[in-house]
Amino acid sequence: MERSTIVRVHDGLHARPATRFVSLAKGFECDIELVKADKSINAKSSVKLMLLGVKENEEVTVRAAGADAVEAVEALIGFLENPHSGTAESKAVEHPAQSMPAILEGRPEISAQLRGVPASEGMAIGPAFGFFPAVIDQENRVIAKDAIPEELIRVKQAFATVQDRMNASLDAADLATSDRGIIAALKDIACDDDLVDGARKLVEGGMDAVSAVIATTSRIASDFALLDDPYLNARADDINAVGRQICLALLGQNDVNLDAISEGSILIAEDIGAWDLARAPLKRIAGIICGRGGATSHVAIIARGHGIPAVLGLGADVQRLKNIDIVALDGHSGEVFDNPNPDIVARFERKIAEAAIEKQTLTAFKDFIPRRKDGTTIEIAANIGSLEEIEVAQEAGAMGIGLFRTELLFMRHMHLPSEDFQTETYAALASAFAPYSVIVRTLDIGGDKAISGVEFPDEDNPFLGWRGIRMCLDRPDVFKPQLRALLRASVKGTIKVMLPMVSSVEEVRATRALIDECVSELDAEGKDYALFDLGVMIETPAAVLIAPMLAREVSFFSIGTNDLTQYIMAADRLNPTVAKLNDVTHPAVMTAIEMTTAAGVEAGIMVGMCGEAAGRPDLIPAFIKMGLTELSMSPSSIQRAKKCVQDLTLAE
Repeated sequence: MERSTIVRVHDGLHARPATRFVSLAKGFECDIELVKADKSINAKSSVKLMLLGVKENEEVTVRAAGADAVEAVEALIGFLENPHSGTAESKAVEHPAQSMPAILEGRPEISAQLRGVPASEGMAIGPAFGFFPAVIDQENRVIAKDAIPEELIRVKQAFATVQDRMNASLDAADLATSDRGIIAALKDIACDDDLVDGARKLVEGGMDAVSAVIATTSRIASDFALLDDPYLNARADDINAVGRQICLALLGQNDVNLDAISEGSILIAEDIGAWDLARAPLKRIAGIICGRGGATSHVAIIARGHGIPAVLGLGADVQRLKNIDIVALDGHSGEVFDNPNPDIVARFERKIAEAAIEKQTLTAFKDFIPRRKDGTTIEIAANIGSLEEIEVAQEAGAMGIGLFRTELLFMRHMHLPSEDFQTETYAALASAFAPYSVIVRTLDIGGDKAISGVEFPDEDNPFLGWRGIRMCLDRPDVFKPQLRALLRASVKGTIKVMLPMVSSVEEVRATRALIDECVSELDAEGKDYALFDLGVMIETPAAVLIAPMLAREVSFFSIGTNDLTQYIMAADRLNPTVAKLNDVTHPAVMTAIEMTTAAGVEAGIMVGMCGEAAGRPDLIPAFIKMGLTELSMSPSSIQRAKKCVQDLTLAE
């Protein structure tokens, strides 16, 4: 019995979805294989499943042979076709950390003594707590033939010991739900046949147990390290961490006890396993510094989930921190200071204290509805690019979404996302923020950001080339499925659609013609849909100058100050040599914003802003006075923006 399908699981079968898929497969007696392209693996092995590297929107085949084969195939196909399979327990940990408070912006430049990978934002300073367990070396013993049975028993007992310890961790009442999924994935590795059988076979061949485990985990970890996927690369560290625990069990040893870490300490390690960190007294840990790891490692995910600043990937420099007393780290910049001088200590302590006070004060504005003195509501919304960011925006108090960047849906997959998949994504977004509206920006992609399925020409300046609405109108095979998906998803909430890079009225009219085609097709197919408001992103000088004409064609404007500034100032915003020209407060840019707003107000349409300037407290009063009624920004700026509007109202 076999069936093929397209995988809909968000982000594919990485650690946690793989764990649940394997758990489901093990519930059936029949033999089960998962086939991708020309490669087939045992579906009851999570390690082999992760190594298969199954991504979202890829085609796979489930093949089963045995008494319950039909039931197994149906159940596993259902799992693969469910976008939310394996994610129920992992929402909290996979959200990106909130941005650093604005008070940290513009802080004095100081020379970092060390620099690593910023993995979890925030600043911390405190006593260093070193976690440098001894390296476990291969014993490289050749055991006598008559000693092999006893060595096999030792291996079996060591695996069982580690599995029992992980079960005990999973049963702990104080384990965060977000960490539970990570430990469950590690436990599945410790139970995996590829690891267990690999070690056993080496012992049967005469290798000692410790060397057999090290050799097997090194082989599997190397396979993960070779994969072309950052998330799966990071799983190599998990494999090695599990192997270390098994070796310690064989040797009757324990690692450094993290229970001894004191309140406010900075944990410093060459490497630390996710299991060790998840079991540690995280509330006492003020920061984490590691020689290994990156932003996609489980250590980073745990740190972000618990709001612990972290700098990883420090490399050999972490050895310099072994014997120091005090350490400071900036999880936003990746800077680390060993035994910082009094000036640096004072800076860090002042910034940390200011951030804590501001954060506590702003919490009161989470559910606050800001209004002008005349009663007009000012919507403070969030800019996000994936469903994983929904919870962060909700926790910040976002009044809907002012910019949903759809390019990530296209960039993270090997193929163009299907209409059905896009429908599910936009519907989930709309449902999450109802009754507030969500503004979805149609595909804004160009030669600087390529996607599978669209071949972009070589361009000397892709920022002024075939991108945004220009590309979409030339590729209706890409654009229409997105428009159809947005129409279908609109039945689940209030969706508004925004066109990027508009420079003429004809582009809006051509889009409306395509929307009309989509509506006719959906009517003929008998599919549910709802019409949405259509707006434009004001980011080209041309759009500013024809704003009165555009206002008669659309339902809203959203000013994208990031690109608008660079286009008006003719200064690449990614070029540091002209950075000083990229200033939204320049009179030319502020005049453009005022002209756009005036045209929108005159036409009676909503005018909002989705560029970074929307969250600046020094500019919000000017924008409100111009007539903007919606400001969309990074979630971390939302509560501060709400307070700013209230202060402005009280001052009027």
